[in-house]
Amino acid sequence: MDLDLQTERRDGVSVVSLRGEIDVYTAPRLRQALIDLIGEGATDIVVDMAEVDFLDSTGLGVLVGGLKRVKAKEGSLSLVVTQDKILKIFDITGLSKVFPIFGTVDEAVAGSKA
Repeated sequence: MDLDLQTERRDGVSVVSLRGEIDVYTAPRLRQALIDLIGEGATDIVVDMAEVDFLDSTGLGVLVGGLKRVKAKEGSLSLVVTQDKILKIFDITGLSKVFPIFGTVDEAVAGSKA
């Protein structure tokens, strides 16, 4: 399975919408997209993972790396996660305490601006 990645701006927040699998093969695309956004000056980023079917440790590492990069610029990185199997990964790893996790993009965008 591949990873479909789209970015858009919504109310001053960069939204990265993902569909597919985030694994050792597709994670570099996500990493580069986050690096590019932060390089272009984005400080508030929402990663929409509502349509992500699979997430492995490589994908988690990319998200943590993105969070570190954006925090260095005094920004935020929020996630939209709706599937229980993906939420469980964040709970098990303790990353649900590190990332703000929302149920919809609208909630995440509003939370990023708060």
